[in-house]
Amino acid sequence: MTIEIALFYGSSTCYTEIASEKIQAELQDKFAAKVALFNIADEDIQQAQDYELLLFGIPTWDYGELQEDWEDCWDNIDDIDFTGKKVAIFGLGDQVGYPEWFLDAMGYLHDKVAALGAQMCGYWPNQGYSFEGSTALTEDERFFKGLALDEENEFEQTEARVSQWCQQIMAEFQA
Repeated sequence: MTIEIALFYGSSTCYTEIASEKIQAELQDKFAAKVALFNIADEDIQQAQDYELLLFGIPTWDYGELQEDWEDCWDNIDDIDFTGKKVAIFGLGDQVGYPEWFLDAMGYLHDKVAALGAQMCGYWPNQGYSFEGSTALTEDERFFKGLALDEENEFEQTEARVSQWCQQIMAEFQA
């Protein structure tokens, strides 16, 4: 049986789009999952209702702000019933340029979706990063609330992080 996953992302500079495509390729190549990509600039976030397994990709802009496509559909997320859905999030940020707000948008999205009943997956250790603050940290501050990527400063680590995270989320999705 093929596992079907929907991956929704917003991307202004193509970094989140590229990360989404890497995740899609990894899941399809190594796990034979069917991953449908949805750029929320062009696709309705309401389509998430049709999937049980969801991935959301969100970059943090400037001083902890939402990327504009996520901002445009933010209120529409409230209309999705996440009950019984497993959701994992990945975020992109700049831990050097904006160390006080590293991946804040991922934290906002996580908290919103979790409050709407989603079973959250894909938490990621915060070791190996250098930042001052983030709303994307779990309460005990040991993990990010999703995969943390920094294409500005640690692009050379993205491939390995994506590969490891995809293995992790597939195990969590199938549990």
